[in-house]
Amino acid sequence: MIDRYPFIFSNEFKYRFKRHFAFWFCWWIFQAILYSMVAVNSAYYFSLRIQSSTLEALIYLIPHMFMAYTLMYFVLPVYVLKQKYWMAATWVIILSLATAGLSATLGITIIQTIRICVLGSLYNGAPESQPVNAVFLSLMAGLRGAITIGGVAAAIKLMKYWYIKEQRNLQLQKENLASQLQLLKAQIHPHFLFNTLNNIYSYTQKVSPTASTLVIGLSDLMRYILHEGSRQSVLLSKELKMINDYISLEQVRYGNSLDINKEMPADTGDLHIAPLLLLPFVENCFKHGTSGMLEQPWIRLLVEAEGNKMKMTLMNAKFPGATKKEPVSGIGISNVKKRLALLYPDKHQLTITEEEDIYIVNLSIELESIPKAVILKEVTEMSYA
Repeated sequence: MIDRYPFIFSNEFKYRFKRHFAFWFCWWIFQAILYSMVAVNSAYYFSLRIQSSTLEALIYLIPHMFMAYTLMYFVLPVYVLKQKYWMAATWVIILSLATAGLSATLGITIIQTIRICVLGSLYNGAPESQPVNAVFLSLMAGLRGAITIGGVAAAIKLMKYWYIKEQRNLQLQKENLASQLQLLKAQIHPHFLFNTLNNIYSYTQKVSPTASTLVIGLSDLMRYILHEGSRQSVLLSKELKMINDYISLEQVRYGNSLDINKEMPADTGDLHIAPLLLLPFVENCFKHGTSGMLEQPWIRLLVEAEGNKMKMTLMNAKFPGATKKEPVSGIGISNVKKRLALLYPDKHQLTITEEEDIYIVNLSIELESIPKAVILKEVTEMSYA
C-alpha cells in the first residue's frame, strides 16, 4: 500500500513535506476566501477584502498549526491511542485555551496592523477596529479555525492510523497463514518423530551419554518449535530458555574449542515476545561465524530486560573469506526483519554491523506484559470454544 500510494502513506521526508504543504496550502486558500466573505468585511471593496483576508489567513495558520500538530503528535499517540480519554479531553481544553490566547495576541498586534495598512481610514472608523471588538473577533477567528482544522487533521491522522493498522494485520495474517502452511508441510507425523527420538534416546543412554543428551535436547527444541511456534506470543523466559538450549546443542559440536559467553536475565516477569524471533540471529552466528572458523571461534550474547524493553546484543567472530552479504541477507534474517516490522512497528530498533573480523547485532523491542491470569482465561475460553 505504501509503494502504491507513497504521497499518502510514505514517511519519507519528501512525501511528508509535499503532503503537509498541500494540506496547509488548501486550508490557507479556503480561509482567505472565507474571511473575505464574512459580514464584518462586507463594507469594504472585495479587492481590499481579499488582500486583507489572504494575509490574515496566513497569520492565523500559526495557531491553527499549533493546535493541529499538538493534537496529531502529542494528544493522539500519548493519550487517545492508549485509551486515556479523560487526559485527552483535558489536554484538548488546555490547547483550545492556549490557541485562543495565541489567536488574540496575533489579532491585536499583527492582524490589526495588516488591516490598518490595507484598509486604511475605512478600517479606523469601523466598529471592529475597537480594541475590545478586535480582541473578540481575532480570538473567535483563530479559535474557530484552529478547532476546525485541528479536528480535521486529527480525524485524518486517526483514519490513516487505523487503516495502516488494519492493512498490517491483514498482511500479518497472510504471513502467519503462509508460515502455518509451511509448518504443516514439515509436521509429518510429529508423534511418530518424537516417539522415534525417545527410542533413540533410550538406546543411546547406555551407548553414549553425549548422544543421548543431544537427542533429548533436539527433541525439546523441536517440541518448542512445533507447539509454541504457532502461538502469537510466548513468555520471554521460555524463548530465552529455548535459545539457551539451542546454544547448548551447538556447543556440544565444538567442545572446548568454542568460547561462548552468555548473560541472560534471571527474571523477565510477565513479558511476552513473538516466538522464534531471536533464534535466527543465534543460528546466524553458528552458520556464518563459528562453523567457518578453524581457530578460536567465539560468541557473546547479552540479553537485558528493563521495564517493558528487551535489549539483545549478539556478537560473533567473522571467519576469513566471509562476504559482507552472507550473514545479513539470508532468508532467516530477512524474515525476522519482516516480522519485526509487522509485529513491533515503531517499537523496535535493529542494527546489524559488520566490521573486519566481527559481526554485531543490536536489537531492542518494547514488549507487552501479559498477566498469567489473562493468559489462563484466554486458554480456558479457547478450550470451551
